[in-house]
Amino acid sequence: MPSFDIVSELETYEVNHAVQNTTKEIATRFDFRGSQVSVEFNEKNKEIKLSAESDFQVDQVRTMLESHLLKRKVDAQVLDPQKMEASGKLVHQIIKLKDGLDSDTAKKIVKLLKENGHKVQASIQGDKVRVTDKKRDTLQTAMAFLREQQLGLPLQFNNFKD
Repeated sequence: MPSFDIVSELETYEVNHAVQNTTKEIATRFDFRGSQVSVEFNEKNKEIKLSAESDFQVDQVRTMLESHLLKRKVDAQVLDPQKMEASGKLVHQIIKLKDGLDSDTAKKIVKLLKENGHKVQASIQGDKVRVTDKKRDTLQTAMAFLREQQLGLPLQFNNFKD
């Protein structure tokens, strides 16, 4: 029976490249010359720390980071910016990265599929949702439907089996 899995995976190496490219751009930009601006990626905690001398500069760095992430095909929905904090003469902002489907989002996906008349079987299996049906066409319409939904996480469809 045809099936596919719905997951939300974060490619940390792409995020790492985007952070490196942002750091290179900071070094070449005239408006950041002579100021303390940094971008640090903590792969273990899955968070990015932005530091600058003013909140305006932090916003500029976040915008640059988002554009580099989009160039690397990382969806901006994975970013969860926290509140800016001032310490000393620097302003810091932590951006947490969302990775994996949590149980609430998985339940929401199953509920959406059932409520909107899609006659597919959806089951939660850990950090993914497996969707099965007898016909490939109904699975593809379910995929198209889920792509249109705004769930706050980027969804990937993998492990498509016939």
